[in-house]
Amino acid sequence: MRPDSSRIRLILELRRGGVTDTAVLGAIERTPRELFVPEAFVDQAYENVALPIGFGQTISQPLVVARMTQALKVGRRMKVLEIGTGSGYQAAVLARLCRRLYTIEQHRELMRAAEARFARLGLSNVTTLAGDGRQGWPPLAPFERIIVTAAAAEIPAALAGQLAEGGILVLPLGADPAEQSVVRVTRTAEGLGTERLFPVRFVPLAFAAAAVGERQG
Repeated sequence: MRPDSSRIRLILELRRGGVTDTAVLGAIERTPRELFVPEAFVDQAYENVALPIGFGQTISQPLVVARMTQALKVGRRMKVLEIGTGSGYQAAVLARLCRRLYTIEQHRELMRAAEARFARLGLSNVTTLAGDGRQGWPPLAPFERIIVTAAAAEIPAALAGQLAEGGILVLPLGADPAEQSVVRVTRTAEGLGTERLFPVRFVPLAFAAAAVGERQG
């Protein structure tokens, strides 16, 4: 099947899966997923499945990427923080929706590969950090939106603390993979509100010892 036909089929599948935000669907349609998967899996790039990318990590199922992005409610003028760059696919989708994306990845090799993909796609509004995402990116806080792409046992206090008022944090929550859900956390003047959105299975949130370098995308 030709890539264009595969993309159209995927977009239709995302619509059936509850993704109705046209900006999110457009960003996914314009992001070539085949650039973000290992060569051995290129023929599955537009299947609605998660695929391995090395280091025990995966590129998420497109429906999960789309639903988490939709839940984040990203605006064109927003500053967004992503914890867990991975292949860079989620970051590339978000970069098409926001003013500036900051993304942190603990594995240097994955980060370098993601940076090369961002450059190839001309995504100049992405800034990367190789290192530990547990504490977020304090010098650049607050963020209007934060997304975490690995499962945490509880809502990370440091990340919640870096949300601007009215800001949204979206992350998979749950220590047991069989009981994980994507949760949306919203900061208001009164504090934090949480909503459980849909069940997922993510690799656990794990980190290196310290942040070790920043690069401009």
